[in-house]
Parts: sequence; structure tokens; C-alpha cells
Amino acid sequence: MKKLFLVLLVAIGTITGCMENNRQPVLPEVSDSSINFIVANDLGRNGYYEQKTVAHLMGYVAENMDIEMVAAAGDIHHFGGVASVSDPLWMTNYELIYDHPDLMIDWNAICGNHEYRGNTQAMLDYSTISRRWQMPAKYYTKVITSYDGATCRLVFIDTAPLIDKYRKDSITYPDACKEDASAQLRWIDSVLVHAAEKWKIVIGHHPAYADTKKNEDERRDMQQRLAPLLEKHGVDVYFCGHIHNFQHIRPASSKVNYVVNSSGSLARKVSAIDGTIFCSSDAGFTVCSVDNQSFKFFFINHKGETIYSYAVVK
Repeated sequence: MKKLFLVLLVAIGTITGCMENNRQPVLPEVSDSSINFIVANDLGRNGYYEQKTVAHLMGYVAENMDIEMVAAAGDIHHFGGVASVSDPLWMTNYELIYDHPDLMIDWNAICGNHEYRGNTQAMLDYSTISRRWQMPAKYYTKVITSYDGATCRLVFIDTAPLIDKYRKDSITYPDACKEDASAQLRWIDSVLVHAAEKWKIVIGHHPAYADTKKNEDERRDMQQRLAPLLEKHGVDVYFCGHIHNFQHIRPASSKVNYVVNSSGSLARKVSAIDGTIFCSSDAGFTVCSVDNQSFKFFFINHKGETIYSYAVVK
């Protein structure tokens, strides 16, 4: 009788797990002329916590919304980054988790702080191993065009070297001190000043504004070094991760939407701060939709619910 009871418990657990991993979200409404992409970050937990559930939801959305690409905004590999292109973490954190056929699209990636604990060159070199992994440089730019002709400039940046905490710690973050932060800032300025596209989106790992218990020096450095460039050049949205929750913040007098995308695995609590428009402690990812009328973003949590949406219109 005890054995039968244990078998039933295992069966119920298995069924529950399958149900959890087969949640189907109500898809955000977007126009037929839009081009759509996903923002995902803080993923690599070897499938634990909500990672498998979120990966399944990303695959469902990609299949049913004609997703063109994934913007992978850092910390794909917790906790120590990767050692090489043959590190098993590429399998357990990435390839075997995001295995849906419709996620076999371009993943435009950047480094997070955890990648800087390991071999960041391997992040670039993996582009020669995996067809979908796209990381031509530590920072780079890409233009996408909607079906009604709206152009969107995506600027992928490398935020750890912009922050003193990482650049000065050569033991924990050995590659960060090798990067020229001033050269990157000049590059960001030059790209944005010449950007003629209708929409200008910057994607990095670290926030300039966010509620978090992490060291305030991180946000101070980003506010002093990056935020003035975003404001100067009329960037529509700055997407980041790092904080493991959803936040949409627009500081007083700012026209830039500062968006923290939640973790695709393990989430943390969050509270509103000055300028907060929305926040949530759910895990999940963001869907972006671009057309000539608007740039929309949708927060989708680990339950498949669209918990927030916003449209930048101009």
C-alpha cells in the first residue's frame, strides 16, 4: 500500500510538472505589419527555478507571434561564466533548455557581470559554433525593419566595463579591466548621433535606474556615463536586466523609458521608487513589437500572463 501511495505521488508530481511546463500564454496583440522580438536575460540556472517553464513559454510565443530574434541581455551563464566554447554550460544553460524549433533564430547576445567572471572571449567565439548565437563584438549595433517600413536601431552595449566595481576588480572580473570604457562611450555616442532610424533602442545588462539592494555605485556610474548619452540622442527605450524583476521607470524630466527585464529563471522582490511606472517580482521575459505607429513592449511572466504593456508613440 505504501509503495502504491509513493507511485501515485510520483505520478501526480510528474503530471503537475508537465502541466507547469505546458502553460500557454494569451498572446499580446500586435499589428500584422510589426516585427517582433524577445528580450531575455539572467537565464543560466541549468534549468532550475523557472528557467524551463520560461523557456517553454518563449518557444510558444516565438511559434505563434513570428518572433524574429532574441536579444539576450547578459548573464546567460551563472555563476562563473564559461571557460571556453566547449564548456558544458553551453549545453545545460542554453542549447538543451531553449530547444523549441522556433527559438532556432538569431540570439543577439551581450555579456553580463557573470560572464565577466569567466572567459568573455568564449562568448564571442561561440558565434562560430552555434548558428543562432550572434555576438560579433562586445558591443555592436543592428537595424531591423518592420513590414510597413519602420526602421529600428538596436544598440547592444557592454556595461560591466562602464562600472568601476568590475573594472577595478581584476581578480573576480579579470576581463573587465582590459576593456576601454571611454572608447565604448565614444562609440555609443557616434552610433546614436548618426542614427536616422525612427526607433532607437539600447540594450545593456546593468540598469541606470532601478530598485535593488545591489551596490548603489553601479547605478551611479551608469547614470553619470551612459544616461546622458541616452537623453542627448533621444533614445526611446533602454532595456537591461541584472536585477531579476520587471521595472519600467521614467525619471522626472526624462523622455527615456528605462526598462528592467526580469530574470528568465530566478526572480527577486521589488518596490516602486521615484519614477516607477510599473514593477513586478515575477520571473519572465519581454516581447517587443515595432511598426511605423509605435514601439510596444509586453512583460510576460512565468505563468504566461501579460502583466504589463506599454506603447511608445511618435
